Amino acid sequence: MSDADADDRSADDATGEDGPDPEFVFELRTCRWAEREWPPGAGDDADDAESDRSDSRPAIVARQLGTKRRRWDTLVVEVDPEGFRRRANFGRKRLDSDLLDVIPHAPADWEYYRDALPDPGYPWRYVRETIHRADDRGILDVRKRNNRIQIRRKWAYPDWVERIVAVENKPDLDASAARDLAAQLEYDVALALADEVWVATRATGERVEPALLESVPVEAGILTIDGGAGSASGTRAGGNDPRASVEWFPRTLDVDAPGTLIRERGEVTEYGSSASQFDYADPEWKAQKRLEIAERAYEKGWRAFAETMRPDCRHFQLRREGRTLLPYCPAKACHQTSSECSGSYPEFSPEPPQWRTKNWPIEGGPGKGIRRLLEKRRERNRPG
Repeated sequence: MSDADADDRSADDATGEDGPDPEFVFELRTCRWAEREWPPGAGDDADDAESDRSDSRPAIVARQLGTKRRRWDTLVVEVDPEGFRRRANFGRKRLDSDLLDVIPHAPADWEYYRDALPDPGYPWRYVRETIHRADDRGILDVRKRNNRIQIRRKWAYPDWVERIVAVENKPDLDASAARDLAAQLEYDVALALADEVWVATRATGERVEPALLESVPVEAGILTIDGGAGSASGTRAGGNDPRASVEWFPRTLDVDAPGTLIRERGEVTEYGSSASQFDYADPEWKAQKRLEIAERAYEKGWRAFAETMRPDCRHFQLRREGRTLLPYCPAKACHQTSSECSGSYPEFSPEPPQWRTKNWPIEGGPGKGIRRLLEKRRERNRPG
């Protein structure tokens, strides 16, 4: 199924949409903008101090990634082009934390695995399991000599990640939302796991964007996204791709220095304030965590929303907004969220079996075609 075929089927102009779209759809617009025009400010009439921002930076975009304690809405991983191409040798699946303890340290020549690898800090039997898993994936040479497991790298693991940028999406950044968001951004700034932190909000068209007046940490940048239902421009499906304007540039965080991991914030009462609880994050932990996050972004991308929705529903469509394809539900007459698009939803109606067995309009049925189309578009930004 070609992009044109999918657009003809599912990219009709939206009508009858009232009010702003959910944050989920705003998030998809932000991802599409970042994939197309990163970095912020590129092409703008920036002054000399910011002129380096006009240079294009190759990057991959993902959504809903982070750590156990913090998940970001949009994640941009700026990559080294040559390292990115070499990363493709290891396949489309991510290298998880266990594989990252093995693959980057694999020797160029055959060597006993305990001599070749650094002490993992956990039992070696788990390392052996990881070695066999890497062998099964074809990304590590493994053999046994004198009852000892020896390993040899197939390819040197490249230094492909240059910077990681986190974006929080708040389409309606009023005072209440800003208060809730401030604590999350302060956590990001203190930990400095990402090189930059941004807030993306919907453009209002006012002379001074309200986001600039809210209690957002000065270290965080502010983007206003223009486009989509409920925006100041009034752009709707079938219109142009979203545009972004930089209202405030962020400070670059020191990812190579120790970070502060805020565990619990102190409470202020009429009797005084309680102590906060925090730990220090050493640079080695941060470097490992950044690589794990980048690997997950490489595998997932941002078009994986079809994996948590039901494109096999007869009502599921992709509607075009410029070159962006957004999920749309005619039964609800709106862009649905993942929680609304499920098998338990009352309006869910499976595709008729004949759609999938008679090759109409595409082999496997429309739902399978939508999945293939989103995967094809994701592959354009993830070689291998």
